[in-house]
Amino acid sequence: MSIKTLIAKYHVAAPRYTSYPTVPYWDTAGFDQEKWACAVRKSFTHSNQQDGISVYIHLPFCESLCTYCGCNTRITRNHKVEHPYIETVLKEWKLYQKLFDSKPVIRELHLGGGTPTFFSPENLKLLIDGILDQAIIHDDAEFSFEAHPGNTTQAHLDTLYQLGFGRLSLGIQDFDPKVQLAINRIQGVEEVALVTQQARDAGYHSINYDLIYGLPLQNIEGLSDTISSVLTLRPDRIAFYSYAHVPWVKPGQRRYTEMDLPSAALKQELYELGREMLKAGGYIEIGMDHFTLATDSLYKAEKEGKLHRNFMGYTHQYSKLMIGLGVSSISDSWTGFAQNVKKVEDYISLVNVGEIPVFKGHILDQEDLVIRRHILNLMCKGETSWAKPEEQSTGFSEGLERMALIADDGLVMIRGTGLKVTVLGKRFLRNICMALDSRLYANQPQTRLFSMAG
Repeated sequence: MSIKTLIAKYHVAAPRYTSYPTVPYWDTAGFDQEKWACAVRKSFTHSNQQDGISVYIHLPFCESLCTYCGCNTRITRNHKVEHPYIETVLKEWKLYQKLFDSKPVIRELHLGGGTPTFFSPENLKLLIDGILDQAIIHDDAEFSFEAHPGNTTQAHLDTLYQLGFGRLSLGIQDFDPKVQLAINRIQGVEEVALVTQQARDAGYHSINYDLIYGLPLQNIEGLSDTISSVLTLRPDRIAFYSYAHVPWVKPGQRRYTEMDLPSAALKQELYELGREMLKAGGYIEIGMDHFTLATDSLYKAEKEGKLHRNFMGYTHQYSKLMIGLGVSSISDSWTGFAQNVKKVEDYISLVNVGEIPVFKGHILDQEDLVIRRHILNLMCKGETSWAKPEEQSTGFSEGLERMALIADDGLVMIRGTGLKVTVLGKRFLRNICMALDSRLYANQPQTRLFSMAG
């Protein structure tokens, strides 16, 4: 079967598998605050002593709306919101600390958004100092934050570096002025180059650029120019994401129509162009959507079989407990997920009355845990095995039956009790994992839930 035929066949809506089960298939009816607190306590006792824990903090505020964005944001130019929000996040952290039986050992800390650099350096210091108070920093800790090149100052970089941050992720998306105007994300190459150099001079050891293919008005020439500029700036990592067009979820995407988006065929050409240019430029493909230099920790983690994936994406830090703080954040205890309320006002109200502000979640059953392990293996290692009884389940066996059809197309190889993604199959990783998604196949959606794969 030709590559074009395969692309057409597998161009379906598919999850990105930062978790299993995926959020639309959580059993929210079987979830409550008490079950979540129990899951956190158990996970903390094991995880904290062995690996440390991860902390994600969602900072939702932005001064303007980037219309492509699928994140939970609050658009405002009123910076008086900063201090009350930080106070609430620190109160939420104290609520979690009451569940811990010892000081938390923080191995990974990430600031996401929104735009974390919306907050002043002074307020970010207040936030991080409050998180680290009564906590222990792991010897191999990694602190990272997302930033908009347009409002990231030298003071931001210096302050966060002094607080222990060593990795910076810049949202670039595309340098083509037509595309930037359509998505309301304006920044020039010179601006990005300046922030990149300032970060390197400050001591940051890893800089990531986010790029997106499939954006409105994007074309071959424009993306080629963008990636040429990126190769010149030489970030340590590049996340090359497929644009997720979900206007029924994110109304800001209605600023343009599907007529403005590249066709499926052109979108695939854009992906192939970007992938080949990055590889020719010395970048190595890691997992799904990621490219790194050989000196980056993600590459080393993949080579050593230690790559991990969670709601923050790929990481070389492994922890079974991730606490999500802030509005809409998702926490992961390995045996359970919980998501915070999505409105800032509701979040502040719940925390102020002493409630962990989750509004839905899912406690994994044994079958979920089996399938989660296999999907995580495929996403991080490109292979999995099931020789032991505890690695098998009825739902997984049904998934293997579906996987046989994918094997017929040459995307995976199944040998005995092992499965490996082929070189061809790597670009169809979301589809491969979807074959094992027992909950999705048991509850086929009647409407679109996910963005298109590829």
